[in-house]
Amino acid sequence: MLELSRKTNLLEENDYRYNLQDVPDPILYRDVYSYDQVPKVAFNHRRVPMNMPEDIWITDTSFRDGQQSVNPYTTKQIVDLYKMLSRLGGPYGIIRQTEFFVYTKKDRDALEQCMDLGLRFPEITTWIRATKEDFKLVKDLGVRETGILVSASDYHIFKKLKMSRSQAMDYYLSTVKEAFDAGVMPRCHLEDITRADFYGFVVPFVNALMELSEDAGIPVRIRACDTMGYGVPYTEVALPRSVPGIIYGLQHFSGVPSDMLEWHGHNDFYKAVTNASTAWLYGASGVNCSMLGIGERTGNIPLEAMVFEYASLRGSLDGMDPTVITEIGEYFSKEMGYDIPPMTPFVGRNFNVTRAGIHADGMMKDEEIYNIFDTRKILNRPASVLISKTSGASGIAYWINQNYFLEGDAALDKKDPLVTAMKEWVDLEFANGRVTNLSNEELESKIEELSGGKLKR
Repeated sequence: MLELSRKTNLLEENDYRYNLQDVPDPILYRDVYSYDQVPKVAFNHRRVPMNMPEDIWITDTSFRDGQQSVNPYTTKQIVDLYKMLSRLGGPYGIIRQTEFFVYTKKDRDALEQCMDLGLRFPEITTWIRATKEDFKLVKDLGVRETGILVSASDYHIFKKLKMSRSQAMDYYLSTVKEAFDAGVMPRCHLEDITRADFYGFVVPFVNALMELSEDAGIPVRIRACDTMGYGVPYTEVALPRSVPGIIYGLQHFSGVPSDMLEWHGHNDFYKAVTNASTAWLYGASGVNCSMLGIGERTGNIPLEAMVFEYASLRGSLDGMDPTVITEIGEYFSKEMGYDIPPMTPFVGRNFNVTRAGIHADGMMKDEEIYNIFDTRKILNRPASVLISKTSGASGIAYWINQNYFLEGDAALDKKDPLVTAMKEWVDLEFANGRVTNLSNEELESKIEELSGGKLKR
């Protein structure tokens, strides 16, 4: 059957109907996932078209997936972070949603306090056990959308649920019907989709979901979950690992519109960010992230990373305020006691700090040579240097100018007598066996001494 596509305005074949393949034994893709070997990337040289949606956005799972891997957040911490998310996402809601647990009184208190703020974005959603009682709870709380788990791979269906594919599909569909009966919009988390039989289970199941949705008159959101971080962004990769193939397939064979399609990835193989960007490029409007990437095992897609991916792909921050990223990092570190690795992009203590003297020399001439962008303007984080045995006179001069706000004619160069005296002192410290970087307090004290009190903080 030929049909004029509303996306491409071309006649396209529309007779691809995939039926559930109720296999007697689980398909575990042992040629790819051998378990005693590194997972393999197989290519089949099939390409799918890039198809960036008109609108793309970020959703947040910090209070759900993120909370599962650290000490539970207090109600105050959740409310504080929620307000920061709203400011970061800006007036157009580029950070569109965030999801909450509702299991305990503390969970519900945090959710209700955030709702009472009256902020339009991020919209509050939930994640629940798929029971009638929980659906009623969500409805009573005034929440429009909730996530439910619908594990997609045979690893989960056969090994964890102890079901056949048809049993799992019937169970999932009956659960979704209960959500519709309660008047709640379901967000179906297709767990472990990168190890699932895409045409034998995923597509027939999602087709059935879309039919149920149409009958109920309630939309259903599809979250493609790369639970183990196995997805790869390369073109021409074979399913089930192909991120472009998964996103294209859910749209082309199951008719999932972009605004109902979301990617949720993990970082086990360092591909979380590139996979999320790929999902955007190939048709998913939403990418699900967590602040600082905190989540199961190696973590989720870092939300702050996708803020900059968005700006890179769209050419604009579209109202987002990235200086809030610095506030979020400081809040996690100081208020919550979370240890952020110092080299973490955008939020780590040293992400825009250089130790090498030759780099500091370049930064003195023009900061742009060794800084990724104007971090002072965009993140409220000026570029800096650490003083170590390799910093040299240029590094010391740069540090003094930055920390004492010396600009123009007042700025010191590497031949200034104060810089020379400081370098001699630094060299002596390390010649006498010091192995650690010099602290700001040590440097400030010595500068005050050597300048005769003319420079002090």
